[in-house]
Order: sequence, then C-alpha cells, then structure tokens
Amino acid sequence: MGRRRFSGLGVTLMDLFMPMTATAITFLVLSATTVSAVKKGTTKAFVPTCPNIPLGERVDCFPDPGASQAKCEARGCCWSPRDESNVPWCFFPTNHGYTVESQDSSILKANLIRMDSPSLFGGGIKQLSLEAEMQTNNRLRFKVNTYTSVFTLPSDHLVLCFLITFRFDTTIAPLVFEDQYIQLSARLPSHNIYGLGEHVHRQYRHDTNWKTWPIFTRDAFPNGGTHNLYGHYPFFLCLEDESGKSFGVFLLNSNAMDVTLQPAPAVTYRTIGGLLDFYIVFGDTPEQVVQEFLELTGRPVMPPYWSLGFQLSRWNYTNLDIVKETVERNRAVGLPYDVQYTDIDYMENKKDFTYDKLNYTELPRFADYLHERGQKYILILDPAIATSKRVGDAPYESYDRGTAKNAWVTESDGKTPLIGEVWPGETVFPDYTNPNCIDWWVDEYERFSKEVKHDALWIDMNEIANFKQGSSKGCAVNKLNYPPYIPKILDDLMYSKTLCMDAKQTWGNHYDVHSLYGYSMVLATKKAMDRVFGENRSMMLTRSSFPGVGKYSGHWLGDNAATWNDMKWAIPGMLEFGLFGIPYIGADICGFFDDSPEELCRRWMQVGAFYPFSRNHNAEGYKPQDPASYGADSVLVASSKHYLTIRYTLLPYLYTMFYKAHTTGETVVRPVMHEFYSDSETWTVDRQFLWGKHLLITPVLDPGVDMVWGYVPDALWYDYESVRTFRKTHMEMYLPADKLGLHIRGGAILPTQEPDVTTTYSRRNPMGLLIAPDDNGNADGELFWDDGDSRDTIENGNYIHYKFSLKQGVLTMQVTHAGYNDPNNLKFDNITILGIPVPPVSISVTHVGTTNSTTTLEPSNIHHDGDKKVLFLRDLRLTLGETYVLEWEVIRIDCHPEEHADQANCEARGCIWDPITSGQGPWCIYPQDYGYTVTSVRERSSGMTLDITRNRKYRSSGRPQSRDIDTLRVEINYHTGEMLQFKIFDPNTKRYEVPVGLSLPATPETDENKRLYKVVIVNEPFGIQVIRKSTGTVIWDSSVPGFTFSDMFIQVSTKLPSQYVYGFGETEHLTYKHDLNYHTWGMFAKDQPPGYKMNCYGVHPFYMGLENTADAHGVLLLNSNAMDVTFLPDPALTYRTLGGILDFYMVLGPTPEMVVQEYTELIGRPVLPAYWSLGFQLCRYGYANDKEIADLYKDMRAAAIPYDVQYADIDYMERQLDFVLDSEFKGLPALVDSMRKEGMRFIFILDPAISGNETQPYPAFARGKAADVFIKWPKHISDGIVWGKVWPDYPNVTVDENLDWDTQVQLYRSYTAFPDFFRPETAQWWHQEIKEFYEKTMKFDGLWIDMNEPASFVHGTVDGKCLGDPKLENPPYMPPLESKHLGLNHKTLCMNSEQILSDGTRVRHYDVHNLYGWSHTKPTYDALLDVTGKRGIVVTRSTYPSSGKWAGHWLGDNNASWDQLYKSIIGMMEFSLFGIPYTGADICGFFNKPDYEMCLRWMQLGAFYPYSRNHNGKGNPRQDPVAWDKPFAEASRDVLNIRYTLLPYLYTLMYEAHTKGNTVIRPLLHEFVDDKSTWEIYKQFLWGPALLISPALDPVCCNTHTHAGDVGVRGQMINMPTPLDHINLHIRGGYILPWQKPENTTYYSRKNPLGLIVPLSDSGTAEGSLFWDDGEGIDTVETNKYLLISFSAQSVSSRANYVSCFFFIVIITVNACFSIQNGQIKWMSKANC
Repeated sequence: MGRRRFSGLGVTLMDLFMPMTATAITFLVLSATTVSAVKKGTTKAFVPTCPNIPLGERVDCFPDPGASQAKCEARGCCWSPRDESNVPWCFFPTNHGYTVESQDSSILKANLIRMDSPSLFGGGIKQLSLEAEMQTNNRLRFKVNTYTSVFTLPSDHLVLCFLITFRFDTTIAPLVFEDQYIQLSARLPSHNIYGLGEHVHRQYRHDTNWKTWPIFTRDAFPNGGTHNLYGHYPFFLCLEDESGKSFGVFLLNSNAMDVTLQPAPAVTYRTIGGLLDFYIVFGDTPEQVVQEFLELTGRPVMPPYWSLGFQLSRWNYTNLDIVKETVERNRAVGLPYDVQYTDIDYMENKKDFTYDKLNYTELPRFADYLHERGQKYILILDPAIATSKRVGDAPYESYDRGTAKNAWVTESDGKTPLIGEVWPGETVFPDYTNPNCIDWWVDEYERFSKEVKHDALWIDMNEIANFKQGSSKGCAVNKLNYPPYIPKILDDLMYSKTLCMDAKQTWGNHYDVHSLYGYSMVLATKKAMDRVFGENRSMMLTRSSFPGVGKYSGHWLGDNAATWNDMKWAIPGMLEFGLFGIPYIGADICGFFDDSPEELCRRWMQVGAFYPFSRNHNAEGYKPQDPASYGADSVLVASSKHYLTIRYTLLPYLYTMFYKAHTTGETVVRPVMHEFYSDSETWTVDRQFLWGKHLLITPVLDPGVDMVWGYVPDALWYDYESVRTFRKTHMEMYLPADKLGLHIRGGAILPTQEPDVTTTYSRRNPMGLLIAPDDNGNADGELFWDDGDSRDTIENGNYIHYKFSLKQGVLTMQVTHAGYNDPNNLKFDNITILGIPVPPVSISVTHVGTTNSTTTLEPSNIHHDGDKKVLFLRDLRLTLGETYVLEWEVIRIDCHPEEHADQANCEARGCIWDPITSGQGPWCIYPQDYGYTVTSVRERSSGMTLDITRNRKYRSSGRPQSRDIDTLRVEINYHTGEMLQFKIFDPNTKRYEVPVGLSLPATPETDENKRLYKVVIVNEPFGIQVIRKSTGTVIWDSSVPGFTFSDMFIQVSTKLPSQYVYGFGETEHLTYKHDLNYHTWGMFAKDQPPGYKMNCYGVHPFYMGLENTADAHGVLLLNSNAMDVTFLPDPALTYRTLGGILDFYMVLGPTPEMVVQEYTELIGRPVLPAYWSLGFQLCRYGYANDKEIADLYKDMRAAAIPYDVQYADIDYMERQLDFVLDSEFKGLPALVDSMRKEGMRFIFILDPAISGNETQPYPAFARGKAADVFIKWPKHISDGIVWGKVWPDYPNVTVDENLDWDTQVQLYRSYTAFPDFFRPETAQWWHQEIKEFYEKTMKFDGLWIDMNEPASFVHGTVDGKCLGDPKLENPPYMPPLESKHLGLNHKTLCMNSEQILSDGTRVRHYDVHNLYGWSHTKPTYDALLDVTGKRGIVVTRSTYPSSGKWAGHWLGDNNASWDQLYKSIIGMMEFSLFGIPYTGADICGFFNKPDYEMCLRWMQLGAFYPYSRNHNGKGNPRQDPVAWDKPFAEASRDVLNIRYTLLPYLYTLMYEAHTKGNTVIRPLLHEFVDDKSTWEIYKQFLWGPALLISPALDPVCCNTHTHAGDVGVRGQMINMPTPLDHINLHIRGGYILPWQKPENTTYYSRKNPLGLIVPLSDSGTAEGSLFWDDGEGIDTVETNKYLLISFSAQSVSSRANYVSCFFFIVIITVNACFSIQNGQIKWMSKANC
C-alpha cells in the first residue's frame, strides 16, 4: 500500500477498530496534520504551522530549562510569550508528528513515518509501528514502538486481555518519538483526574493548572513537594461526569518520566526510554475502572487476619529490653495491639541477616514472647549488603555467598560489582532480576529465619537507595547518566541517591529498570517467604513499588513527619494506592520524624485506627510515641483504645473487604466519589474516606479544633456512636478531643466480632451483625471467614462466605460457601439493628437446613432502646457456617395521614414522632399496642364472634369531631371452603351498611378439612390472621398497631404476604402491579378524567394478592364511603374509610383466575353482551347534525371497514335534555332505521340529571316530580329538591362558548334534579321515559349512561350552600381526593342529601354517593331489555362491585397521548378483576388531537378491546378510521377483520365470563403464574388463555419488546418486528379457536361459515369450545337456548418438527371453503372447493 497522508483531523485508530467490532467506538487519535509544502528530499527550511488555540491547549515544546525564541524555533515550534504563569511560550505547531504509511485493519496495525520537522532532543525515530489489541469489552491496549530493539518490560505479571469503548483524543499535540525522549499528549473529557504516583498530592483530585509530576522511584521525604517518591505509577483515573462513566490510563513504561496536567484538560507524558505501551480501561463507575486495572496488573494479596490489627514500631529502640517495656506498657493499658516491629537497630551494625547479640541477645526468642500473648513479630530487611566483615573480624557470610553467586548489580562493564553506601557502610546491591541473586536471597532468608523466628517481613530502601551519588566512584559522563532530557525529578540528576544509570542488571540497564528495583525485590522476597512460611500466609511490606506489587505486598507512605499536614496528606495517599491496587496501605501514625505532640498524636491515632495498615512508627532520636508513653490515664490512651476497639469490632468487615479486593479488585479505603460519583460535591472530598461502601470516616486534621466541617453524601447515615441519622449535607460535626466522625451508611450490614486485645483472642469471641437499614428499611452485606493464616484458602475453597440481606423486616443470613469449620465453634450472638423506632411484636428465627426449624425469640433475647431507635438481639447462638432467616415486624403505620404533621399533633394522638431523613415513610407512627384488645371469643363450627375494646391508654384518634367507638363486635363467617367474611361493627348503635346484595351460600362450610384457610385471632393488639393451610402463608394479618374505629374515621392495616398486589380502583395506575412504597390512592366516585392518583368514576375496594408461592387470593372491603388505601413496603396495606362498617370478604383462589371466578360468584357474574356489541363502534361528542353521522356511515361502508354500532352523544338532544330530540337531528330516527335494516345497531346516551327550569312542558321532569323520584334534603331540614347543574341549558338562551367554563355554567346551565335510583318508583319512572322515547321518538339497541357519579357542574348545590351538618361536606379526615380542599361535594351533590333505599331506609348521600352509578345501572338494563325485547348492552361510567352483572364500562374521558395506550391495558386488566370484562378505552383518545401514528397504533390495540369504540370530544378533529388517509383506513380494516374473524372465540370467552366468572382480557400471570417474570407484565395481554396481544405502544416503534410466554421461544423477553401496519398476535399451542369469515357487520358475518384454528401443543393435542346462540336473545343461557360445542384434537404424526407448526382446520358449514396460506385465511368460491 502506498503512503497515505491524513488530514488535519489526525490519524485515527477508528478506522482500525471499526472492522473488528461494531460496538467499540474508539476515539484514540494520534496527532498528524496536513504537511506543509516541503517535499521529501528538499532542503527548504521548516516552517511551523502555528495554530490559534486556547492557552490551556498549548502543549509545551520546550519542557527543559532555558527556553528562548531562537531555541524554540530551532525545534520547529511556535513562540508566543504570555504573562500568565505556567503557560508554555514555546508550543507545538500542527505540522509536527507522524503520518500513516500503511495500515492493516485486519490485525489493528499501522506503520508510522516521521514527518519532516526538527528534532527536540536528537535521535528522532523515522519509522514506528503502531499496534492495538481489542479483546473483552473493557480494555484497549495500544503500543507505539520502533522497529529496532528497545527496552520492554517483563510482562509475566500482566494478564493481557483488553477492549474498550472510549474517548482518548491525541490530536491536541503531535507524537514525539526520539531515542531518549518520547512524548504523547491527550485531551481528556474532564478535570476529574486522580492517581499518578508516587508523590505527596495535597489533594486527591489533581490540579490541572499546569502541574508536572515526575515519576521515578526515589528515597525522599514525603514533605508535600511535587518531587518523585518511592513508587512508580503512571496510572490515572478520569471521571467523565455525573453519569459515573470513567476510564483509567496506564502507561507500562518504567523509565524516568514526567506527566503534565494542563487546563484543556489534557495530559502529556514525557518519558526518556522504552516505548509507549498504553492500557486503557473503561468502567461505568470509578470503582469498576479500578477492578479492570487490577484485572490487568493483578488483584491484591489477601493479608493474614492478624495483620489487620494495630502495630507498633520504632527505629532504634536501643535494645530488646526497651522493646519489651514498650510492649508491656501498652499491654498494661489494655490497648488492642497485635504486632511489634524492630527496625534496623536489631541488626549487627545494620547488616542484613544478622542480629545484635549484645543489645538484642534474646531476639531469637522474642517471637515466642509475643506469641504467648497472641501477638506477632515483624522485622526489617534492606537490600544493600555490606562488604565489611562482622564483629570480631568474622566473615560476613551473606556477602560472601552473594559474591560467589555473582548476585550484585554491576558497573557498566557488566562484571564489577557497583559499590555504594547505605546504613551498614560500604555496600553492594543485589540484582533481584538475576535468578542467581533470587536463589541467594531465598537461601539467606531461610537461614536467618531459622535463627530468628518472626512472622512477617518489612523491606525498605528498595528504590534503590544509595547514600552515594551513583557509586563510590561516581558515574561516567554518557547519555544514560546524563540524558538529553531529564524529567522534573528531585535534584535534576538521574543518579541522585541511587545507582549510576549505566549500571547493569539482568533485565537491562539500570536506566531502564531503576523503577523496577523494588518490584523485583518483592518478587524475590515472595519466593523466599513462601519457602520459609510454607502453608502460612505471612505478610510483606515494601516501600518501593510498581503496578502489580499489590499482588504480593502492602506499602506504607514512607518517612513522614509529625505534622498536621502530613496527617492530612496521608488520606489522598491511601486513596491513590487504592487505585494502584495496594489496599494494604497506611501512613506512619503520629509521624516518623520529629516529636509528636499529644494532640497531634491523639488525633492521628484516631484516624490511624481506620488505616488498613495501622502502624505507629517513629524515628531514632525522638520521644517515644506509642500510646501508653503518653500516660496510662491520658485522653490519648482512652481515645486510642476506644477507636481501636471499634476497629477490632469491625475487623470481620475489614477482612471481608480485603477478600473483595483480592477476588474482584474492589477498593478497601475508598474515595467518597467512588460511591457518590453523581454528586459533584464528592469529587474533591479528600479529608474524609470510606471503608468500602458503608463506613464514612471524618477525622480531625487541624490543631485546636473540635468543630469539623464534613460532607455527608446523599444517603441515610447513622452516627456510629450516637445513632443519630443524617443525609446529604455539609455539616459541622462536634468532635471533641476524644472523638472523630464515624458514620454508617444506610443499607449496610456489617459483620462484627466481640473485640479483644489481639486478633488471636478476638477470633475466639462471638460474632455479630450491625445493621443500618436504608430509607426503605433494606440492607445487605457479606462476610468472608477462614482461618486467617493459611495460604490460598480462597483458591482451595477453605472458607465460609455469607450473603446478608435485610428486606422488609426479614434478615437472611445465607451461607453461599461453607468450606471451613472454625475450631472455636463460633456463633453469631448479637445482632444490632439501627433505625427501629418501636419494638417488634415478635421475632422468629428459622434455621435453614435439611429440616427447617423455626423458633420465636424470648423477650430476654430482645432489647429495644426507644430513644436511640435501636433493636438489640442478644444471645442468639446462631452457628457460624449455617443459614438463618430472622423475621421481625416493625411497620410504620401513619398516625397522622393528614398534611402538616408535627410532633405536638402526633404526640397528642399518643403516637411516636420519628422523623426520617428521606424517603416517603411517615414521621408520626403508632406505638405497638395502639388499637383494640380481645375481651371475649365465641367460636362455632361456621365461624366465631368476638368482642373487642379500645386501648384507652391512648387518647382519641385525634379527630374530636369523630367520636371513638370503644367497644366493637367482630363476626367471622366461613361461607365456603374458599371464601370467608369478617365483619367489624358497633353492636350498640346501628350504622350504615352497604345495600349491595351478595350471593352467599345458604349454608356455611362447617368442615374444617374442606376449608383452604385457617383463622387465628391475635388478642393484643387485636388482629385477624388468615393462613393458607396448604403453604402456611399468612395472607392477612391485621395484628398491627393503629386500628381505629370512630364515627367518621375507620382505619385498619394488614401485613401482606408479598409485594404483588393488583386492583383497587377506579384510578389511573402506572403499572398493573402496585408500587408499595408508601403510595396512597383515594376512592370516591367523581367526574374526573383519568390522571395519576386522581379518583375517577367508579369505586372498587377489591384487590388480588399474589403470594410468593404463586398462590393468589382476593379481598373485598364492602364499604361505600369515601376511602383511601395506603401501600407500605413492609409489605402492608392500610385502609381508611369515612363511615359505615368494616365488612371484608376474602376468596382463596388459589390461582389468579380462580380468584376472579370466586369473586364474581360472590358479587355476581358479568352480563353476557349481545353479539353485535362485540363489533367495532363509532362515536363522537360534537356531531353537528344527523348528516354528519350519515356521511360517516357512508364513508365507512365505502372503505369496507367492519363496523357494527353508531352512537349519538348529547348533541342529539335539544339543549342536552334527556328524551328530547334536537331539530338538527330530526332526520336521525329515519337514519337509524335505515342503518338497522342494513345490520347496524344504534346506541344513544342518557345522563341522570333532569332539567327543572323548562318553560315548556318537559314530561320527564314533570312525571318525575309527581312520582317524587328526585333527591331531596332530609325533611327535618327542608323538603326541597337538591338542585345541581349539569349539561341541560336554560331554554331560549344562546350559549357563548368563548366564555370561561364557570361563567357558562352560571349563565346558561339549567337547574337539574337527580333521580334517586334506589327507589322502586324511580326505576318505574325511568323505564317509562325510556320506553316512550323508544316508541315515539327513536329506536335504539343499547344505552350509554354517563355522568352518574353523580356529576354536577356546581359544588353541592346551586348556591353552594349545603344544608345540615358541615362535617359531612368536610369530614374530620379527608382522603387524598382530587380537589379535596373543596370538600366531598366538589362537582357532585351535598353529602347531607337524602336518599331512600328500596326497603324505605333513609340514608345520607355521604354514605351512598359511590353507589349512585351502581343504582342507575340495573334500572337502565331492565328498561333496555323490556323496551327492546332483546339483550342489547348498557355501558356505564360509574361502577361499583356487581355493576358488571348489568353493564359494561369504558375507561372514561382519556387524553390523546401515547401513555394512554398502555394505561388502557392496565385499566382493562383491573376491570377484569372487578368482574366487568366488557370494557375498553376511547380509541385515539377523547380529549385533544391525536397524531396519525398514535391513532393508528391505538386502532390496532383497540381492535382487541372487548368494548371497541373510537370516541372523541367536542372541538377536536375527527379521528374515525376514514378521517385520515387510505393507508390508515386499510390498516384499520385489516386489523378489524382479524377481530371479526375471531369474534366467535371472543363471544365464547364472554359466555365463560358470564357462566364461570373467567376473565376475558387476561393478564399473562393468570396463565403463566409459575413464570414470575409475568407478574409485572402490563404492556401485553391475552384474550382468554390462547391469544397473546403484543401491541406497539410507543412512537416511531419498529420493534415491540414482549414476553414470549409460550410462543416459539419460551419464557423470554424478545423484540418483535412491528411495522406501522402490524400488531403482534400469537396463538398458544394446545388451544382450539373458533372463527368465522368476517363481514362489515356481525349481522352478515354471523351468516358465514365457522372454522377452527388448531395449533397443537408439544404433545400434539389441543382443545377448545364454541358458544353460539342467536346473539341477542334475553337469558338464552338461563333458558338453554344455545349451542355449546367442545373440541379436541390429537396429531397422528410423531414428528415433533411437524407437530409444532401444524394447523388443523375444521369446516362447520358447507357454504364455502378456504385454505390457510402464510397464516392468512383465504376464502374460495364453492366451485373451487
């Protein structure tokens, strides 16, 4: 391939990567720009192309000292002086760099050619190779190298598998690749840059204002400068934004380098050797980036358990006696303390592998002395080996053996050992990259360990440190010791305090491998320790490190000083080493150099108690600073003991975090930003840190203060000691001398252990759990446990692992791995749960095993601190390694559901004021004994009767206007084996009861063995428990606090068996399954269009509960007063109603479908609609005249769109008067007659409100008034009609519709009276009016009744003044109803209006308001049947349980919006539960203008509504199928043809609903209840058991994400193609569907042949049925005037692949024949049959 020159956008790897993967979009760009006119081979002077760029984007072209214009231009760079500090004056042009000569995208490789431009430091490399590897989804490696040999790092410690989707833009500056100078710059997406090391960074997030950080290992003091320190870490993490998206960049290069961060933001690497070998790791969170980085470099070592204890050290104790004095004085004060060190002073003249036999005579036995008290001993080794002899001129055999093995680093000749000077004097330096040296080191260590017993090793001075400059001879002048560019390292000298760069090691020149010295020493030491400690784990601590060291060793932050700054800076240091993969990290507590004042040391001991590596260490010549040295009674000792005791208590948690680090790469000490990256406040938090996710440490880091500003991120937090709760806040914490801030994050379960003074002893003590629930009461955690000492316990499976979870009062202690038996027979004894405001009623413990056993804790095991809201469970004796489940009941039931709860009002009710910092839980909650107590029980075989008395310990319910009823009666009746009733009422005063008749059996079920349930009474607080006998599941348990029964406020709560609750209505729900997170739903019939949490037209206090066992039950509260229900996440449910009694009916299923069957058996089976009512229907509010209807009919017929029913809304009435035809519709009766002759049907609307202001005779009102059918005031108040206003206008007025609504109502709307449909006289009057209209005005086939909540356009009455008791209009408690502040009479009648039941009982509208639509429905249905002599259909807006016996329902005045499509599915499924299967929504929406796509999708969905009607509101354009265009009409016709084809199946389903109570619209969970994923599906539905409808419900949709159920693939969510003219329909195998050839009306389709679709099941069978009658006869089922056929089919083929796609067709008639081709029915003429 010839040379290819790229444009100014640069050379991009995009072209390389895209052929490899469509998902990886990589924006890694190497700078290359359009070359100037200089051609190859010419001598024309180079002219830089200088860009006009922001200052922050300049990349320095003269990073070395001495920049001038001349020198800058000599490098071919741009010179532009600025007065801003740090901005480069000399910066790169756009025509420096490399071009791509050739590329091979198949192997991600390119050849780069250097453009003609001057060199920066000489030795420019002309040709380079660029290679990239993309593997997995989270790593990219790209390498830029020469074609000649250069130093490359040994990579046996790396796992090379990477791929990334990432943004890393190198177009900001050119690539420079010269012999001893390589530079690459990259623009970064944010300033959130963390890492790079090792340095002292005064803040965790980097300052990008032109900061340069050198990286080159060095023995230097961490005093806050920008110089290089002990480790070499060219790795940083970048958090992009609040999304958490992050990436890490690792340059695998060990040469000296510096890294510049600049404001662009951008990063520039400058290294003086090797190659560019970048690894870029990507994560969705910062924590994931660290995990990916450690996947590459190696996950951290698992430290021994004892190494997490507190440790003491000092350089130069002088002698062993002083060491022991230190040990004893700290033992004496009871300080938790595990490890004692000795520094180089234990050695003979500081020589490795020796000990001072004068001052440390007993050192070989010192470890035994410590072990006797459970402590450990660690000693130090340095790498430098003395050349001098030992005391007494004895040979130093370690040196001699090393010399014999050629183990030393040599001079440049490769032979002569390089001589330097360290602590023992003249020294040589082991070359740990030399196998001979490694063998020597292992051997020397093994020899020494036999002489001096110890438990772990500390290696120091391994940068490598040298007190000479390079060597005792100095260093030669050459390009290695004096390279052309020296990074900004300390002293600006490569060999300062280390070896000459031209020294030789096995891996190469020291110039290249210097920063690997500590790493190579760690590898050799690991091998030595494995030899010495065998199967024991031990521990290593190194000062110098490199990526990958964390696999073997921990690290401390070096030789700090006793200053407040050094204590501060330790936190960023620890956080950075967490990024680098060395979680076992800490600083020298109290400081290494200088005397540590008591205050500083005290504060440092506090924070140091939470260093992972917690060691107090100081230097020679300074005062002792071990805690006891400050005095046994000092505040420092007390504070140190306190926080070390907390540390030791939490060591199981800390040890588990190290397990997580070792196995997944999680950080241990964690930046707050890692957990709360979406909160930008956390991005700079570095004076606080976390242990893992859950423990926030806020230390005092400044002298003389006891108030500390800290940031508490957005979560619930518990103060560890006071248990006070906090959340997102900058807070000033009071932290006196002995305190630091310690907070537990809500959601944590922390494993604990009773502490002791050493881990040896504490590991024998009982375990425990500390639980801090989150806002929702949930928490989780885990525990890793092994013997704490053995190697490879994880790899060998010799450990115990627990997962802990707390959800809704259930604590699960689940053992996930049990490969270890602790010899101490450990138990979980104590569990502490925070945030528990009231004590639980009981706590059960289940030991999960081969035979589950459950016990209830005794009161002695339970202690509750009410002030702190802490629950203590004691002496549990739960065996470590076993699984347990603990359950307790603490339900937050709202004692002040009204607004404006405060402490005074709460406590006045006798309740507990318990503010929570977030979430939706109540702040005012009932105490556990609030409620009633059982005083007597009388049992009988068919139930029981109880008397209960209110606990008068508490004051009234807090509503003085609602008298408390102190004594109640409870009747429980076992009606059937599947149904029971429990009724709670006042035995002394008759109260209103719902007059809705239920179908109860004549005889109860007295045989206990035949009952599915068992009833248990809880005496105090009184409650009823209903238990499903087959599973033991408690499906109802009202033995919870808060039961209240007063005159106008009744409240009862129950615990629920699961989170799966469906039903309650009528209101708009966002999902079919209820959200139980403290949501409250009001129920009160109202003229209110559907809206979130808006109470709508009907009231259905019925729900179905699905138990975790997949059993189902249903509960009806037969109460018609205004009410609400509140769901609690426990899970639980609270009912509140404003009157009547509590009358509950429960059905036990056990399947969801059986629940509906049993419920409709109780309330009444659904009406069987006329066959024609299953056809498509059209309506509109706003037809101007009958011609519009006629034209619509003509157009629909011309388009051949199936269509059975036409409506007239209130437009057909004169001035909206019932039973009066408007002159604009005078032709309507004739039109209706002609349409009916052609097989069409007609339905018109009737509202209940009757005008009373007519100037001309209005018979409907006159006859009604004469019959006294209208609702009036109670006679003791007034004998007048309660007037409202609805649609009827005054006579002789012209309505100005431009006026606002309220003005129109005032000026134009007539007074209306409301019929009282409870009265038989009213039913007779209504029947007469309907009959007269049918006979004298216009024929019809069905009736549509509306506005029957009842709705009124004024509030209460015309003048707004309701007579009688004002409490009825504005009761003491008001449910959360729409416009509740305006009272119950808003948009309806006064609550004190009087109605009269059929038995003559006078009742308040307050009690029966919700029954108005119910009472309206049956008289309408009866009149329809009598007047027409046919079945017809009634459609009603307001409903109540049992309304379905007489009518269908539409879902109200919806909006033309996409969300209404899926919400209509939820509504239909809910009305299926309520026993009203004939239901649907207004297709295309009632309010507002629909768009084309939405209306078409809605037509497709609506074609499968049982009640399929397109209806819209006045003032909006037409939306019927012929109102759009031809494709719309054709798509509507096609989908309705499918509906009409399947009407025999739908009609059969309606028959089964009518006779058995089956659902028609059926949720998937009813058929696939064993598939739990169906329990939350609400965007698909079934027709019966066999037809799955998966509509498109979103705009611009080409695929539908649906559950496959049992269709082709099983039990999966799949994407189905759904073009605009398509809806996904699937027939379930094993079911036979009857069908019929469609026509444009059912009148004609019913004359066509019938057929069967027979998709066979897996077993080759299918079955089904067909119900058939005349389609409109009255009571055809009851009089046996119908045909019912059962079908069954069985394949004769045994070939499964044939059976799976087999369709079996049966012809019922012989008038025609057909075939099925491509899933479509093709009709043929009889001649072609």
